[in-house]
Amino acid sequence: MKEMVRRTGVHERLLRYYEKQGLLSPQRLPSGYREYSEADVDIVRRVRCLLTAGLSTSAIAQILPCLRDEDDRLVPTCPDLVGQLLAQRDRMTAEIEALHTSRGLLDEVLDATPDRLKQAAAANAPEAAGASRAA
Repeated sequence: MKEMVRRTGVHERLLRYYEKQGLLSPQRLPSGYREYSEADVDIVRRVRCLLTAGLSTSAIAQILPCLRDEDDRLVPTCPDLVGQLLAQRDRMTAEIEALHTSRGLLDEVLDATPDRLKQAAAANAPEAAGASRAA
């Protein structure tokens, strides 16, 4: 397992979690130890990529068999997968739009804040005021 952690940069707990979720199926030695193959390294890379893209492990379990690597990219191999990915993207787009709306409403409230309250907030939490200005 330590070699797999070294090669993938993924902690042992996550590797076991991926296995429990059906994303990874290493061979087991008679001693019970896991034996990872080069294909397992590739699977972990795909899983990490898809997690970073915002997919859940349950969604990844469904689509993982329908992906292949090509020139350092994941390429769909099943017709249904494209529709699933489009639906995931649409869901993300709706969430992003909702967050933009929420932030706009919060900005309106903050814009209406009297200057004396803004100054008091800045004096009490300079790091928070700097973070809000950067947003």
